[in-house]
Amino acid sequence: MEKLPHLLRHWVEHTKEHRERFEEVASKIESTHPEIAKKLKEAAEKYREVEEILKKAVDMVG
Repeated sequence: MEKLPHLLRHWVEHTKEHRERFEEVASKIESTHPEIAKKLKEAAEKYREVEEILKKAVDMVG
């Protein structure tokens, strides 16, 4: 599949954008909704893990 490298790089960037948005919202609501902010931070960390896995896949395809 010749489009695989492009697709993987796209997913890395897309995942990063979601992670950053979760972190941004978490910081904005931390004082008013700390429990929700905590969950958003947890989700952001999971996205960071996915991002790293996808980066490894990108490295594998070159």
